[in-house]
Amino acid sequence: MLSNLLVKTFIKNNENTKDKDVRNNYGFLGGIIGIIVNLILFMIKFTVGMLVSSIAVTADAFNNLSDAGSSVITIAGFKMANMPADEKHPFGHGRMEYLSALVVAFMVMLVGFQFVRSSFERILNPELIKFEWIPFILLIISIFLKFWLSRFNKFIGNRIDSSALKAASVDALGDVFTSTCVAISLLAAKFTTFPIDGYIGIVVALFIVYSGFSLVRETINPLLGEAPDPELVKDIETMMLSYDNITGVHDLIVHNYGPGRCMASAHAEIPSDIDIMEIHNIIDKAEREISKKLNIYLVIHMDPICLSDDEVNAAYKEVNKIIKYNPLIKSMHDFRIVGEGNEKNLIFDIVVNSKALCKVMDEEDLKKDIIKSIKEIHPNYNCVITVDHDYSND
Repeated sequence: MLSNLLVKTFIKNNENTKDKDVRNNYGFLGGIIGIIVNLILFMIKFTVGMLVSSIAVTADAFNNLSDAGSSVITIAGFKMANMPADEKHPFGHGRMEYLSALVVAFMVMLVGFQFVRSSFERILNPELIKFEWIPFILLIISIFLKFWLSRFNKFIGNRIDSSALKAASVDALGDVFTSTCVAISLLAAKFTTFPIDGYIGIVVALFIVYSGFSLVRETINPLLGEAPDPELVKDIETMMLSYDNITGVHDLIVHNYGPGRCMASAHAEIPSDIDIMEIHNIIDKAEREISKKLNIYLVIHMDPICLSDDEVNAAYKEVNKIIKYNPLIKSMHDFRIVGEGNEKNLIFDIVVNSKALCKVMDEEDLKKDIIKSIKEIHPNYNCVITVDHDYSND
């Protein structure tokens, strides 16, 4: 496989993709290959476009030239993303990779809009297209080159989990489609005098615009703060629960500061009667080991839970019965009773399916329904309920 051969030839220690330098070398290789292939494609298609007077082929040629420029930006993005942390950016510059992908996406859209205009002008003022076999064969060769480039970008993008290279792969695959449409229009010119070139040019240009828009949407999500990878969330929770005396995990938050630069915080439920130094050592060990294994920076907050009080356990079971029949509520945590005599506060958090809740009722109405059910059993309890929103699809 050519992709594997290139990686093994030009990247030392290529299996260690967690290493920042190795990852940066992957990005540099992807960018250099992208520049070389796209410049070759530009020269082929521009020559073909001039020989046969086709706006669709010429549009596709300049799309490849913009892709070469995009590869330059991708290299620069990887270089800047690999810069060390400083006092103004304590979590590093990893998001520069997302910003470089965003610039590439806008460049793709700009090229598309320019050729929408050019293609429309060709429809209004059609020119005769000359079909020749050699330019047509060159165009077919360029399609196979672009398909290989898409596969190569996907290969290294998946290996280092790079949004920029994955986006480049999707963009290249879109170019395969547009170049195929251009080849069809060139072939059609051999059999008809209908000015199909301008119409195919518009289709190609609109597809370029759509590809750019899709890339903007994909690259802007991590900058805005998208939901964390479900597998990462599951791994953190499973690993935390594997440690002694950690009985529950909740309020897990993951911040993404670029590929391989994640910071996570979580609350760990622990028995309230355990020695504080003993559990502190356990929490410290969990933070260190999980951070190292998952290549993240994990901070764990301890939530002491009373497991031996009869009143608390009885109230917990009663409240659990109330909420488990409500499909909007996924779980309950931080359950405790505060106060003495007849003035007691029942305090707990519930995790709700946010998407489903907003379709059915308001958050305050949900809390009122739960409080009403609890009051029917324990009229002296004052309920303090905190609603945590879960936006996952589970």
